[in-house]
Amino acid sequence: MKVEVIGKSVIRKDALDKVTGRAKYTHDYHTVPMLSGKMVISPYGHAKIISMNLSEAWQVPGVRAILAGERFPLTGEAIRDRPPLAVDKVRYHGEPVALVVADTPVQAKKAADLIEVQYELLPVVNSPTQAFQSGAPLVHEHLGEYKKEDDSQPVPGTNIATHIKIRKGDTEKGWAASETVVEASFSFAPSDHAAMETRCATAEIMPDGKIMIMTSSQAPFMVKRLIADYFGEDLGKITVTTPLVGGAYGGKAAVQLEVLAYLASKAVGGKPVKILNPREEDIITSPCHIGLDAVVKLGALRNGKIQVAEIRYLWDGGAYSDKAIDVTRSGAVDCTGPYNIENVWCDSYCMYTNHPYASPFRGFSHSELSFAIERTMDLLAQKLTIDPLQLRYINAIMPGNTTPTRVLLNNSNVGNLRKCIEKVRDLIHWDEGAVKELNNRYIRVKGVSCSWKTSTIDTDAPSGVILTFNRDGTINLMSGVIEIGTGTKTVLAQILAERLKMDVDHIHVRMEVDTQTTPEHWKTVASRGTFMGGRAVLRAAEDVIHQLKEIAACVLRAPKEDLEVANSRVFLRDDPSIGLDFKELASGYKYPNGQTIGGQIIGSGSYILRHLTHLDPETGAGKPGPEWTVAAYGVEIEFDRRDYTYRLVKACTVVDIGKVMNEKAALGQVMGAMSMGLAFAGRETFYFDELGRVMNPQLRTYRPLRYGENPEYVVGFVETPQIDGPYGARGVGEHGLMGMPGALGNALSTAAGVSLHHLPLIPELIWKAKEAAR
Repeated sequence: MKVEVIGKSVIRKDALDKVTGRAKYTHDYHTVPMLSGKMVISPYGHAKIISMNLSEAWQVPGVRAILAGERFPLTGEAIRDRPPLAVDKVRYHGEPVALVVADTPVQAKKAADLIEVQYELLPVVNSPTQAFQSGAPLVHEHLGEYKKEDDSQPVPGTNIATHIKIRKGDTEKGWAASETVVEASFSFAPSDHAAMETRCATAEIMPDGKIMIMTSSQAPFMVKRLIADYFGEDLGKITVTTPLVGGAYGGKAAVQLEVLAYLASKAVGGKPVKILNPREEDIITSPCHIGLDAVVKLGALRNGKIQVAEIRYLWDGGAYSDKAIDVTRSGAVDCTGPYNIENVWCDSYCMYTNHPYASPFRGFSHSELSFAIERTMDLLAQKLTIDPLQLRYINAIMPGNTTPTRVLLNNSNVGNLRKCIEKVRDLIHWDEGAVKELNNRYIRVKGVSCSWKTSTIDTDAPSGVILTFNRDGTINLMSGVIEIGTGTKTVLAQILAERLKMDVDHIHVRMEVDTQTTPEHWKTVASRGTFMGGRAVLRAAEDVIHQLKEIAACVLRAPKEDLEVANSRVFLRDDPSIGLDFKELASGYKYPNGQTIGGQIIGSGSYILRHLTHLDPETGAGKPGPEWTVAAYGVEIEFDRRDYTYRLVKACTVVDIGKVMNEKAALGQVMGAMSMGLAFAGRETFYFDELGRVMNPQLRTYRPLRYGENPEYVVGFVETPQIDGPYGARGVGEHGLMGMPGALGNALSTAAGVSLHHLPLIPELIWKAKEAAR
């Protein structure tokens, strides 16, 4: 099928506003008056709250309310385990214990700084491995009493928030058949999303009880649902608005500041209140990027064919389970990486620790588990003396294989990993050799990895689209997808333009989402925006085509099946000169005598993923997502053998994207993700002290990649159409990131001559590993 708009590098609909500075984000909207909320946060990881003195804070002029010590309803998506403001004890460094509402931000901060809190320190759980040990201090003493979702399985009397099991095949048989076995442990601490825009939320409660919330969220419809659920509010009275969002990467999928803004507004009689995170609180108080301790054991034949995998993932969910339970489930679903392994035993645990609590991070557990799997794959290749890329090729998941949750794969629902491997082999010049000596001091080394991902989202997750025609024949497109910098809404316009065979510039996309007037889209996460929103657009397009033809058939006195829609016209298929422009039909057709038929054309379409199921609690069997996107990666570094520093030279990613929808947007998505992946692998982490305090909660000590540190980025695509995707497309927002930690870890392990098992991969870590090996 010939396409006209799909695949083209269409300029993003939000581009001009963003490059000129006219684009408005949540903090740019300010009513008069607008009160300010300021949190008081815990300075410790685990401590009893002995007393709180608010008297001096109340003396500050402009203070309208102080929320502290009150037992509000518990919050949390999977388990209701988190008080909006800590009562009795704090469970992580940065946890809010009080909230001051004042006329100005300065007054609110001044009062918050005067609140005196006395704490009594409690033993700290500082890692998921420590949390897993019997006799570890309990983060939640009353775990069995919390309200929870049916598919969350907390274990009272422990720090286990949930346990997901994957049991596939016969592992005893797999071990018996194996001729080579490798086993390794891996770990890394939580870190930050470091989005350019810090989180912000405002709330106002109208005299008639209507609740108006504006938030920099990836999930405004979830905000609406949860506020209603937590506080017994009427769902129809809550309106959540989200303008453009300045980066999110999963960190703005959780609901936190919105709850506090709502409570603050309620405390001051419904007046509007804004809460804006300063950078330090955005890093430690709001949800972070999850940490992991993993053990991976693989058994294989001498020819490299893997027979069995035994895996344990201990996820660092932090002080509250919230989204970490979903991340834990997602990590179990794709636990083996993109390899065909018939016998699998995986335990994926969500652990409570005294760390900031976790939310999704771009890749939703897959960059994390891929580091562990891909480093183990290289250890297996080393032991078998097989080329690491060839080992991955031999074991690549393919149509006819089954996933760890026993889904049978076919030519549509899984990409072509072998093609990705072949393409990355060329792009990284793998056959020229993985190691190149430059001189006595410097060496150039390449590392490779692979990844895959399905989207473990709610089985009833919806996406809707509304199309309205303007009198000039142009179309307004409304979707609940949030524009978080991905360009998804531009791609939706391209899908509509392609189906209607019209100029994409004649489609106007509404960027702002308003839950009262915008059709629902579950959440803008999991690389699902294009797939789900695109399917909804195609249904809405069919709706308007039907309406256009209905009116045109009357006017042209021709049956509908003889009509064609293209170039903003409806015309006879066999004689295109006989037809009508959209502008003649958009608001009803008016005859010369004034009589009118039809009316404004308003089209709608919705989509819900089909055939998804929950996982069997004992075996993990089930269909968690619609398709598996696969990718292969290569990283080249220049390593200094004297001081263990290194320079990133080149990074390659090849993704089976199904169908490239917008070439430059796809390239930008993948390159941006690669940069994040290299930063997560090589720079970014929280450093905790013995009291569970984050020692680097500012951007001057928390280290993303800086200007000049990025390598050359090379991106390639493979196109294996997903039949039920819009024009065959798969999601690609996360996939550039997922294999970067594994590829960098493999390159550095080869360069340093020592196996590296921890992130971030800084020179000090390499030096310590070398010293330990000696």
